[in-house]
Amino acid sequence: MKLFVYHTPELTPTDARPDCAVVIDVLRATTTIATALHNGAEAVQAFSDIQKLLHVSEQWPAEKRLRAGERGGKPVEGCDMGNSPLFCTAERVAGRRLFLSTTNGTRALKRVETAPIVITAAQVNRQVAVDFLQAQQPETVWLVGSGWEGAYSLEDTACAGAIALLCYQRDPNCLGNDETLGAIALYQQWQQDLVGLFQRASHGQRMLRLGLDADLSYCANTDSLDALPLQTDLGVLQLAKV
Repeated sequence: MKLFVYHTPELTPTDARPDCAVVIDVLRATTTIATALHNGAEAVQAFSDIQKLLHVSEQWPAEKRLRAGERGGKPVEGCDMGNSPLFCTAERVAGRRLFLSTTNGTRALKRVETAPIVITAAQVNRQVAVDFLQAQQPETVWLVGSGWEGAYSLEDTACAGAIALLCYQRDPNCLGNDETLGAIALYQQWQQDLVGLFQRASHGQRMLRLGLDADLSYCANTDSLDALPLQTDLGVLQLAKV
């Protein structure tokens, strides 16, 4: 198994696809997806286009759907919620499909959706993502950070490093590119103060200005959920059986 870290979806190769893609958007899409499925959501269906989300979700009974739209860290008008994992309580999401469109994470999912295996990961479900990779042993794994509108995001690369570190400890030959080793080094530097790292990161600063301190702290929790989102149809994520 070889791990390749890409800081943003735009940096992934255009002439190849991995055996497994791991999409990472710690602040906050992949944290929200894991939390929703952990708390009983039937599925999360991701859209890069908010108008398509509104159109497709209309085909579902109102009591069986939740529309989650976010742009620039703020909720989108016409949706039930923004992109907050704290909103995804069992009382709200159990038995429902979450229709999700965000600034960055859903774009990253679109980029790799044709890979044979697509999972999402965040700090909250880091260990279960590693367990899945160790069990499946895909030959090539892309750890794809979502970034921010094409730019690098510290928190996504740190999470990629958190995943890669556990794999590296079992197999030092798993490093596929220099970015993977760099991501491991970033995570090791900050693993005892992820909240501090997130607060210094540009998107963390954006969230703090919006008063989303509690969201940021929640997203910094490591290995707090055992939910692994797995793509079961294009753009549709459900709990993997691990």
